[in-house]
This record gives sequence, structure tokens and C-alpha cells, in this order.
Amino acid sequence: MSPMPMENTLMSTRPMEKTMAAPERLDLESRTAFRRAAGEVLDLLAEGAGRLVIDLSGTRSVDSAGLGALMLIQRKAAERRQTVCLRGANEELRFLLVLTKLDDLFELETGVS
Repeated sequence: MSPMPMENTLMSTRPMEKTMAAPERLDLESRTAFRRAAGEVLDLLAEGAGRLVIDLSGTRSVDSAGLGALMLIQRKAAERRQTVCLRGANEELRFLLVLTKLDDLFELETGVS
């Protein structure tokens, strides 16, 4: 498993919003590095403010371990009073989020901006 350094995932930075790309496959193999990188990005945002946008437009598959990673990222953000937005999730992932009732935990946006 190769690490996912934050500088490879961070796409844009605004004072109150950071956008990072999720891997092509968010699964058992990539979850730890992705969760760690997202945690580092959340730490860049002021506690009590800020929004992490996870760009899923290049993500082709997400398994249960990947969903777990997203949940843990959201939990850390909630503890810091920050929000997590999932942007560009494909139809399959959006269906999976609704099916597992995880869609209520995240802001969901279509496309990329």
C-alpha cells in the first residue's frame, strides 16, 4: 500500500474551505492513507469553522472500508465543528449513501467546481 501524501490530494485551498481528491478506488487498501490525509486537511481548517470538500469525480469504486473511512472523516470534522461535502459522487455511490442512510451525514454536491 502506498501512502497518500496530503500534497498529492489537496486540490484547492480557500481560507474556510479545502478541497481534496479521493483515490480512484476508495477501499481497504487505500482507506488508511486517505483518512490520514483528510485528517491533515481538516487540521488546516480552524476549529469551529471550515468545510472539507472531498472530490469523488475520479473515484470509480467504494467498498465498505471506504464508506467507513468517509464516516470517520465526518466524525472528526463533527468533533471539530466542521462540515464535509462529497462532490461529484457517481450514481452508484450516491445510491449506496442513501441506502446506508449516510447521505444525511454529508453535504452532497453534483459535478465539480
